Amino acid sequence: MTLTADPAAAGAARASAAQETVYRPSYDLDLSRTVGVLRRGGTDPTTVVEGPVIWRAVRTPLGTATLALRSVGGEVRATAWGAGAAVALDRVPELCGARDDPTGFDASRHPLIAEVARRHPGIRLTRTDEIFDALVGSILEQKVTAVQAFGAWRFLVSRFGERAPGPTPRPMFAPPPASVWRTVPSWSWHRAGVEPPQSQTIVRSARRGDSIERAVRAASTGPDRDRVLSSLPGVGAWTSAETRIRALGDPDAVSVGDFHLAHEVGYVLAGARTDDDGMLELLAPWAGHRQRVIRLIYASGVKEPRRGPRLAPENHRDR
Repeated sequence: MTLTADPAAAGAARASAAQETVYRPSYDLDLSRTVGVLRRGGTDPTTVVEGPVIWRAVRTPLGTATLALRSVGGEVRATAWGAGAAVALDRVPELCGARDDPTGFDASRHPLIAEVARRHPGIRLTRTDEIFDALVGSILEQKVTAVQAFGAWRFLVSRFGERAPGPTPRPMFAPPPASVWRTVPSWSWHRAGVEPPQSQTIVRSARRGDSIERAVRAASTGPDRDRVLSSLPGVGAWTSAETRIRALGDPDAVSVGDFHLAHEVGYVLAGARTDDDGMLELLAPWAGHRQRVIRLIYASGVKEPRRGPRLAPENHRDR
């Protein structure tokens, strides 16, 4: 008697098996400071930092995958599980900043920037290529506290995303595709604490999800990509910049309109807080690398002293 293998069972076995690769960058790499910035708060269901390992749950054209990254002796050891494991492994170099080109960046224009660049040569600009996921996360962060935005992201992704495969340190979920975001019911947005302007922006954007990603990828420059993203109702300069920083590793993106950024840039570069116009003036000498300077400012640990109580998160769910 001849036994015929079950194709479905064979496919499931391949999806659950771990695939591995080793990436050896030709540049200094601080994996934590490069990839760890993708985490949206300590309870992000898509990104978990467990000791020296960074775990990511991602959606790929071939299906969901879990990716685990560990830096050992100048190389990055990557393991992936799931139907999209091969795609996730192919993206490791870009996650680790392989497409980040610092040519023309002059840290010596400011003594603190020069010192931070010297102390942290491994900071690279990561690129996920997950444009719509980055867009949704950025829309959720519009005009609310980080606590509110991270809580909404956790609730919605955990409820509507797909469970990540593999031995994750805790339950993880890949963000849902645009086709799912546009069907999220109104009561789920409300339970997540998302205000109607943000939920409506996400739903409208989801209806154009595939075309948005194609148009952004077809654009050749940061300003062109900004024009594509900003053409969406409810998406302005801040949301566009935040999306490009995460998804595309844009070295020049500046999140104009951020509640804290201009103050921090002004305090570090000029010793006093400033507004958006003043921030852009201070960053102008580094045109083409302004996001790189901002990343170094964050890495410096220098912060403007707080002048008042923190903004308390609002609860709109009982209204």
